[in-house]
Amino acid sequence: MDSTTLHWASRRYLTARYEELQREYSQLRNDGRQADGFHYTTEAKRIFPRYNVVDAMLVEVERLDPDRLPGVDVVTSTLLAAAEVADSPFTKPTRDEIQARAMADERRLFAANVQRWKAQPDLHTDPVPYRRVLTSEESSAWRTSLQQRWGVQNGWWHPLLSSSVPQDVLVLTGESMWEDDGVDQVRRVLRELGRPRVVELREYGADYLLDVEIFAPRYTGPEGFWSDEHHDWIAYASHEGTVAFGGALSAGLVTTWPEVDSWRWPGWQELGHG
Repeated sequence: MDSTTLHWASRRYLTARYEELQREYSQLRNDGRQADGFHYTTEAKRIFPRYNVVDAMLVEVERLDPDRLPGVDVVTSTLLAAAEVADSPFTKPTRDEIQARAMADERRLFAANVQRWKAQPDLHTDPVPYRRVLTSEESSAWRTSLQQRWGVQNGWWHPLLSSSVPQDVLVLTGESMWEDDGVDQVRRVLRELGRPRVVELREYGADYLLDVEIFAPRYTGPEGFWSDEHHDWIAYASHEGTVAFGGALSAGLVTTWPEVDSWRWPGWQELGHG
């Protein structure tokens, strides 16, 4: 057993487990609420605490740098510590016994898997793309850089700034990154520029350095910014249903994506904001 395989197995398991639990929750009637529309059903309380704690454990696991993993014993200790203490605003101690039991059970399940994987010297798992949680210092430096280089203000960028949108900023509808091949087009431009990794900064939650192959400039609840070490492009997905691109990425999309004009954002007037 080596550190990389153990780390891959942990990330793959937690990612799949999170998706499995979310799918299970999505099948509940009334979004898991009781008849009053406010309180959770018992079934819901047995599911959502689990995916919340799985998400918290995954964040801790991905603080390890896949390019610079320590020895397998240290990685094992780190994974077991994540199983025991990883938390988030959604996993704070609860007085609800059902929720507390669900989270404790999910922690035990991950820890048991880590021990099982560690005991298998010939364990094989497929590689997973690079993704690492940024340190708080890295996140702060990147946010400062976006402010200075691109004029990001209070976590907003075009078209949400009071100033008019510059001609070289491409603003598309948010749907462009969910429909058709928008995300593929964005990744293609970056690959052609020779950019293998992207920084992702979110309005809340963890920030990441990740492989371009899993980069997706989409609004998912927290607003998002993306760039890379060259500082010559930016992407911004907003709560207003827009995704904006600047610099080399904007130029590349306009030049090489035949359908880009069909996804251009119509502006405030047509959306009833004017």
